[in-house]
Amino acid sequence: MLRPRQLASWLGTLFLICGEVRGLGDAVVYAVNCGGEAHTDMLGVKYERDDNRHGTPSDYGKQLMIGRVSQQDQILYQTERYHTSTFGYDMPVHGDGEYLLILKFSEVYFNAPNMKVFDVVLNGDLTVNSDLDVFEKVGRGVAHDEYVEFSVENNKIIYQGEESEISAGKIRVEFIKSYRDNPKINAVIMIKGTMADWPKLPPLPVEPEEDELADELKESTTARRKPSGPRVADPYAEDDSSSMLPIFVAIGAFIPLVFCLCKL
Repeated sequence: MLRPRQLASWLGTLFLICGEVRGLGDAVVYAVNCGGEAHTDMLGVKYERDDNRHGTPSDYGKQLMIGRVSQQDQILYQTERYHTSTFGYDMPVHGDGEYLLILKFSEVYFNAPNMKVFDVVLNGDLTVNSDLDVFEKVGRGVAHDEYVEFSVENNKIIYQGEESEISAGKIRVEFIKSYRDNPKINAVIMIKGTMADWPKLPPLPVEPEEDELADELKESTTARRKPSGPRVADPYAEDDSSSMLPIFVAIGAFIPLVFCLCKL
């Protein structure tokens, strides 16, 4: 359960997201709700219906409430497209400049890490994500975005010092089949801009440390504990001379008897 301070932080971040993105409609170059229908999110971004002919669309995630995302935009992380082999999406390029690719994921099936792991490749030869394991990053049923910054110059993609030729004015993002289940994607969006131009998902809730939980439990138990009776003085502090009186009387009676016996 979120604490009041954590909840306030989460809501504050969400408020900032709403405020920051509402001027970015013109920056969106491409957006698709993978495996699902067209959708306009709470920020006004319009996602196209997924018409990809490769792979399998799925709405299996609709049985889950997805964390880190508003109720209106659950669908972006509940529907997905997966494939038993490598597949991808072609995206148009709008001239030279800086670009940001946002890949939206949520693990809605597996309950452990290392079950679904795959690579993401841009334009056939630029690996932008290796061994992506969504569950390992955020767990099950939680929204997760991957961000890929690159630039376009003279009909070439430039990513972390590497270059790749652009063909027919489009670039391709691919999800690579591995031996650990099938690659998948929930939504794809590309803007002309940088990470500084795009709001991020709220941070994951911070779980309290074990020591902190122990302290809270101790405080709670102490607060509930009630005394079973009135407070009494320390019994060890009481005068114990009264308990010695029978001994003194016996000694007093025994001494004259010994004296008389000695005279005989």
